[in-house]
Amino acid sequence: MSAADWRGKTALITGAGSGFGLELARIAARAGMRLVLVDVQTDALEAAVAEQRAAGAQVLPFELSVADASAMQVMAQQVQQQWGAPQLLFNNAGVGAGGLIWENSLEDWQWVLGVNLMGVAHGIRLFTPMMLAAAQADPGWRGHIVNTASMAGLLNPPNMGVYNVSKHAVVSLTETLLHDLSLVSDQIGVSLLCPYFVATGISQSHRNRPAGAQQATRSQQVGLAMIDKAVQAGKVSAAEVAERTFAAIATGQFYIYSHPQALASVQTRMEDILEGRTPSDPFAGRPQVREQLRAALRDK
Repeated sequence: MSAADWRGKTALITGAGSGFGLELARIAARAGMRLVLVDVQTDALEAAVAEQRAAGAQVLPFELSVADASAMQVMAQQVQQQWGAPQLLFNNAGVGAGGLIWENSLEDWQWVLGVNLMGVAHGIRLFTPMMLAAAQADPGWRGHIVNTASMAGLLNPPNMGVYNVSKHAVVSLTETLLHDLSLVSDQIGVSLLCPYFVATGISQSHRNRPAGAQQATRSQQVGLAMIDKAVQAGKVSAAEVAERTFAAIATGQFYIYSHPQALASVQTRMEDILEGRTPSDPFAGRPQVREQLRAALRDK
């Protein structure tokens, strides 16, 4: 479906206060859509809401954590009562976390999986039945679900374990969703967004880390610094990725990549699996990065 087909329809976007979420909201607003904007950060959400209302969009804002099942349930009920099932659902909210995998605390696991995985799961379990009901009631109704994963859902870069796990789970969830929906409806599409290093706010997501969480370990500090450097050096913008996402929706494309060149590493991983090889060195083409990381982690 083209952008013109979405005029007057509803887009629900989690993580709408910054990064991909904000850029998706801007495109949806330009297409004449009504917006349900969800974010945990008050100032970012307020700024996004003000911007889109100034652009003439109808906006229904919700300040909440997507990891909070009860808050998500209340939000879904209010959306259904006010605007009905959203035609576009972007399960986009996410947080970043690094560190050696054995150093991730219970709180780290609960926080990252709560947002990155359960946030998507809540969106799927609450809104997919709503969208299916709308489709059943109207043969002309069309919808699309986009889940944001990461290239870290297709690869396993070191010192990013808890994040990798969460994003691999989102890839599995979304591929399964595609197959499950194809059994019951032809009116709802599915896409999986797998960005690489793009300048968004995710490298600063520790600002929303739960109160009382343990102090970051050395490996976590090193991981955050390296991710932040890579993200800030990214040559593809969040706006460009959002444009690619809407283009993919229009054509029914499932996998959406910000950096297709990174697929060479995915191919190597797949060949490792098929041939039963020990996983290849992720820094084979960038030995200087491996040495920098090793030196940083071993420096006492």
